[in-house]
Amino acid sequence: MAAGFGLVGAAGCALSGRERMAPNSRLIVLRHADRAGEVLTDKGEARARALVTALEGLPVDAIYTPGIHRNEQTAAPLAAARGLPLETLSVEDPTAELIRRGAGRSVVWVGNKNNLAVIWDTLAQPDPPPVDYGDLFILESDATGRVKLERRRVPAERG
Repeated sequence: MAAGFGLVGAAGCALSGRERMAPNSRLIVLRHADRAGEVLTDKGEARARALVTALEGLPVDAIYTPGIHRNEQTAAPLAAARGLPLETLSVEDPTAELIRRGAGRSVVWVGNKNNLAVIWDTLAQPDPPPVDYGDLFILESDATGRVKLERRRVPAERG
């Protein structure tokens, strides 16, 4: 793990929610970075840039947002660094689509408080959901479909 990015906690769990991740899949979820209105603050822009480093060493096959400017701003540095387009899923509960598109892949969702809480509930993950600025949660399923949760933080400043 890159220096400056702390592992907050990890837990293994079998999913019992309405949706299950496909085996050998990774879903990386985070809230858009700090904002004022519809745009990121300086702190939010720093956090968006730090996301690139926070995900070093992890494959990323696709990056999804709900198509809202602040979410796209948060994901843009990662997309540029990985040479990936930003893809839009503009639904209230993107869980099923993220699971379908992410089967056997590693995908990132840059969401909002509400849709992140819905994803968390749909996947029956332990509280709290990743709704604070800087939360970076990684759900990874193994070959048997067993899911491990890793909680990280993305700092707003490098230190």
